[in-house]
Formats: sequence, structure tokens, C-alpha cells
Amino acid sequence: MRYGYVKVAAAVPFVRVADCFYNVERHVAMVRRAEEQKVEMLTFPELSITGYTCGDLFLQPFLLEQAEQAICQLAEQTKDLKMLIIVGMPLRAEEKLYNAAVAIQEGKILGAIPKTYLPNYREFQEKRWFNSSLDLSYSTVMIGEHEVEFGHDIIFKCGDVGVGVEICEDMWTPVTPGTRLALNGAHLIFNLSASNENAGKNKYIKSLITSLSSQAITGYIYCSCGFGESSTDLVYTGKAFIAENGEMVAEMERFKLEEKLLVSDIDVERIRTERLINSSFRTAASVYAGEKLKVVPFELKDADRSYEMSRPVERNPFMPSSTNLAERCEEMCQIQMVGLAQRLNHLGKSKIVLGVSGGLDSTLALVVAVRTMDMLGRDRKDIIGVTMPGLGTSKRTYENSKRMIELLGITARDISISEASIEHLKAIGHDTTTQDVTYENAQARERTQILMDIANMEGGFVLGTGDLSELALGWCTYNGDHSSMYSINGSIPKTSIKMMVHQIGASNTFGEELSKILLDVVDTPVSPELTGGELKQKTEDIIGPYEVHDFYLYHMLQNAYSPNKIFYLARKAFEGIYTKEQLKHWMLIFARRFFAQQYKRNFLPDGPKVGVVSLSPRGTWRMPSDASSQMWIETIEKF
Repeated sequence: MRYGYVKVAAAVPFVRVADCFYNVERHVAMVRRAEEQKVEMLTFPELSITGYTCGDLFLQPFLLEQAEQAICQLAEQTKDLKMLIIVGMPLRAEEKLYNAAVAIQEGKILGAIPKTYLPNYREFQEKRWFNSSLDLSYSTVMIGEHEVEFGHDIIFKCGDVGVGVEICEDMWTPVTPGTRLALNGAHLIFNLSASNENAGKNKYIKSLITSLSSQAITGYIYCSCGFGESSTDLVYTGKAFIAENGEMVAEMERFKLEEKLLVSDIDVERIRTERLINSSFRTAASVYAGEKLKVVPFELKDADRSYEMSRPVERNPFMPSSTNLAERCEEMCQIQMVGLAQRLNHLGKSKIVLGVSGGLDSTLALVVAVRTMDMLGRDRKDIIGVTMPGLGTSKRTYENSKRMIELLGITARDISISEASIEHLKAIGHDTTTQDVTYENAQARERTQILMDIANMEGGFVLGTGDLSELALGWCTYNGDHSSMYSINGSIPKTSIKMMVHQIGASNTFGEELSKILLDVVDTPVSPELTGGELKQKTEDIIGPYEVHDFYLYHMLQNAYSPNKIFYLARKAFEGIYTKEQLKHWMLIFARRFFAQQYKRNFLPDGPKVGVVSLSPRGTWRMPSDASSQMWIETIEKF
């Protein structure tokens, strides 16, 4: 296990119904394929040693004896591998027959788990052959010369990693065995299944698996039988899913007449951290804490520097590639609109005052304000859009902002801050030519003062435009653009705001001319426009790309990953785009600024939580302003 990841797999081999030794041959071949891909845990389908569709042959002692010999042969032929292998077989014990999952590692049979819930409806009639695990009287069973733990109350453990097993129908029940095992310390649940195909059933199974992995905060590996099973009445196509904490991370292609192996990585560290954070899970787990479960030890492979993740790493975890972008952007806008509408209703007939700069953040805030007024049936003229050209304002952004205000039909105010800023700088003894932090911040605070004063004059409130990325890095002026009465973009990162503005522009919601302006805003380099003029001051040239900082922000806050793990993921996500040295440099910038700028976040205006991450000190993130970044910095410097 490296960086908390465990490589797991689901294998669907060819089978011959009731031909145990042919089936073992195919199992061994697939185990070897999995070993080539550095798999650490592998599961096969339900009753994979015999085939699921044996029918009344299950009651033939000869088949049961052959299955027992076959599983021992499988153990012997894989004894050189430190891989946890889980297979399905009929297992005779106590003069009863059980549909069981058997775990093998390094030639040893570690334990057997009988199925608890036996479907006996519609096309299934398992109670004709099998008994439930609830019928067990003994806790061990002999498999060949191996006496092993036997029961539904087994957790396989290697250090802090727990593994539980359930079988097919078990996951379709109101309280699943897998959930109970998860509450007792299983981080991974393997499900050996034999689910036939019905139109629409696959979609339902996917939703069930993602829900189970979310509710129990687990990794879930599902594997169902395929080609070779009898098609007398049913069809089995071979399918597998790997989910992690509500997210489907890998899915097997169906309807292919071939042996299939689905490999991915499960982030056990993330699962353990999420359980630590989630107070409801801890409470639920305490209910089951008194249960006596059997712990069976196993070993994972030693961490290997050559370990490579099989699952892709999203470059933009806030807006992953699986997201329906138009749907997500609209949902986020609607959340902003509802939050703003509630604030407007609370304040009565209050007007909205906001600075419109021609940049991404103020453009999104402007569009949200207009849509909210439309939703409430109020006059757009109750929005006062203020343009405030200053010492570094470019012609491009200035003209874009003025034209947007005009096309949207809101009240326009144009107030230059250049002269006022110079007078202020002179008053405090600044030479007015040195473009230092004071020079920049004086302009930012001048703009905020104007907005606040207009709000007082007009009976309105200032709508903040700053975003989550700027708050994380402290890339805002304290008591300047940092201040407002309601911060509409405060929990949306810069990368997402860019996508949202692009989506609004591409949708042509407000007409062709405004769409062209919105798309030009997206193409405009991000800049505070406080020095230089004509976009010479580019934020990403100074602090690094927002897509990298947003990546660091997401994984530090949402997943609570260590610097080592975040850096490992960043190198994979941005491979071929940025060098290791660049990513290290920007990570140092992120760590230093994130810790140093907490005092700004402790003094934030209200604003809606729109995405999964928020830095509001009243909600998601509470941190002392004087917390030390030393351990993070020292770790990053060693990369």
C-alpha cells in the first residue's frame, strides 16, 4: 500500500458449468494477469469454482468433493503470490450446504464466508440447495487439510486495513452484512455475485453500489459471473464495479465474450479520514461496537516505489470529467440565486451594489444578481453596477464591464479612482510612483469605500465577488475586495467560475452580443489590474496556475491528504503539462499563503456554500490564524 492506496480487481473468467478443474485453470490464468498489474486483492464471481448455474447438481456429493479438491489446487498453484484472492464455491458443513466465499493467500485458505440472504423469488431458488449463514452452529470448517474460520462475522485485517465479504443478494437487503462489517472496521467490501441481465437492471445495480459505498464510507468491489454460465433461462454477461465512498471509479464493459479483468485503486486513507470526520458514522459504529467478530490476519504487499495507480487522477476535482458540465454549472448558479434571493427578501426592497471589473468573478456575480432579480420579479435597475477604472485598468476589461452593464439593463455608475488614490497616497507620504503593496491596496480599499458609500446612499448592500481560490491564497486586500455584505462567489474556486461564465456565454442566454463579451471575459488573463496597465500584471505569472492551486486546495480540505500524497497525485494529474519542480514551487507558495492568510478568512461576510469546499469560519473550516506551516513546508522542500 502506497500513499494509502490499495490496488484491487474483479475477475470474470470463462467457466464450464460443473467443471471445477477447468474453472481453476482459468482462475489461475486470471490471477497471473492480475499479478502483472500489481493487484493486491482480487475477487471472482459467486460460485466461480463450479459455476453458478449448476442447479440440482449442487446436491451431488461428487461435485462438492471435486470443488473442495479444486480450491486446494488453486491455493497450491498461487502459493508464490502475496495476493488476497477471494473465490466462490459450494461448501458442505454440518450436513448442510452453503454458498460461500473463500479467501486464499500464499497457498493458505484463510477463511470462508457463507451467504446470509438467499433469494427464493422470481428466477432465483437458492433455498432449494443452500442454507443461510444464520443456520451455522460451528465457527470453523475443514477445506481439504485446512481448518479455517467460517461465518458471516469475519473481517480480514492487515494493520489498519479491514476487508469484509458479502455475496450477491446480501447487498439487496435493508441492513446489509457489508454495512455491519464496515461499522466494525472493514474499509473494503467485496461482493461476489451472479446477477443475470435484465433491461434496466445494470443501472439500478450501479446506483445501489454507489449508495452502499457512500452510506458505509467504504470501497466496494462487485464482481458478477459471465460467459459460460448456462443460458437455459437467464443470461449472464460478466460485470464488475469498483466504487469508493459514493463515487464509481471503474466499471467493466458488458456483452463482450471474453475473460475480463477490472483493476483500480481504492484510497483506504481517504475512507479512514472520512470516517474520522463523519460524526454520524462514528455514532452508528458505536451501536455495533459490542459485536464479537472474528479477525483473520492477512498481509499486503510491501510498498513499492514502482507502484502505479490504475485509476486516473482528475486535474479538476471540483469539476470532474464525469460531470455534466451544463447541468452542474446551472445547479451552482441556482444555489447562488436562492441564497441571494433569501437575503433580498430578508432586507425588503434593498438594492444590490457591486463593482463590475470585467473579470471573471464580478461577471459571474453580475449574472447571478440579474437572474435573481428576474426570478423575484424585481426591476433590474435595482442593481447598481459600478465601474471604477484605476491606475492599472485595461481598456479591454473596462469596455467589457461597461457594455455588460448596458446590455443587462441595470443601473450604471462610472467612478474613476485614479485621482482619489493618488491623493490618498500623497496624504500618507507615499511617492505615488513606487508600485508596491501599499500602492495596490490603496486602490482596492478605495473601490470598497466607494461601494460601501453608494450602498449607504441608495439603501442597498454590497455584493461581494471574491472567490474560494483567492480566499485560500489570501489573494485579496484586507478590508478591500475582501469585504462585502454578502459574498456570492466565496465557496466557488476560480477554475469553476471560469467554466460557469463560459457555460453562460456559450448558452447564449442573454443574447449574442453579451455572449461574445462573456467568452472574451473567459479568455482575458486573470489580473487585479492594480499596476502596469493593459494587463501587464497577471496573477498566474506571480503565484502559479489556479488549476494547480485549486487541485491542492481540494485535496487538502476535502480529502485531508498529506503533502506527500497531494504531490504524488499532482504529478500524475499534470504529467506532461507542468514539471516536478514547478509543482513543488507552487505547492510551497500554496502552503505558505494558506497558513499565513487565515486571519482574512476569520473575518468573512456571509455567503452561500455552493460546492463541497468552503472556508467559512462559521461552517466548514475553523483554524487559528497563528497555526504553523513549518511541518508542511519542511515536507514539501524534500520533494
